[in-house]
Amino acid sequence: MAPPLTATRLLRSLLHVIFPTACAGCQNPLWDDPVPFFCRQCWERLKPIPGPVCPRCGRPFASPTALLHSPAHQCGACRVRPLALTQVWSLFPYQPPLKEAITLFKYRGKLSLTQPLAQAMVEALPVLPTLDAIIPVPLHPQRLREREYNQSLLLADGLSHSTGISLLLGCLLRIRPTVPQTSLSRKERLTNLRRAFSVAKPARIQGKRILLVDDVFTTGTTLHECAKTLRRAGSGPVYGLTLARMV
Repeated sequence: MAPPLTATRLLRSLLHVIFPTACAGCQNPLWDDPVPFFCRQCWERLKPIPGPVCPRCGRPFASPTALLHSPAHQCGACRVRPLALTQVWSLFPYQPPLKEAITLFKYRGKLSLTQPLAQAMVEALPVLPTLDAIIPVPLHPQRLREREYNQSLLLADGLSHSTGISLLLGCLLRIRPTVPQTSLSRKERLTNLRRAFSVAKPARIQGKRILLVDDVFTTGTTLHECAKTLRRAGSGPVYGLTLARMV
């Protein structure tokens, strides 16, 4: 559903007349952008990942009948190397237009996309189990100084406001700077984040059912290492939620 026509959108439409701008998706001139930087046609291409998916990690199965006779059947990756999470939900495929939107949001400081992306997450949410806290995947202080914001925190904050689940900050820390996962091979990603996280105040998570929030699920290593750290510190079950997933 398209957002209502607001004063902000009217102003953006006027600015597009004065200063022509191209849609980040199709590169056509923007006149009415219900979401900043994207035309209506491009943004309406944003569709959730269809089922069936692995009930553990959310990996889409090739066959539409994969879970018909065995609903608990897990994908090969989960059977070989189970994640430390009870379950992971990835809401959208990491494909256009979301791929371009996340690039603008994460790497180019286009924070006006925070609300549309958080809203997309809320609208695509599955039925969640009972949860005590939402924790965003943290950035190392060095990376945070460079970027000046944590995109996962912004998404988690929007999710917290919409669901009423408390946002827990300053507890899970990234204590070791690491090479960005996107620059590594799959094998390197599996070892890059080992011992990169720590829990500062274990008493705050004791027995709590936690939802980890991140922007993109690639191999699952980031969520896995975060969940391992939380479980070792005494948390209850840990779940994962990402806006997008590499498919």
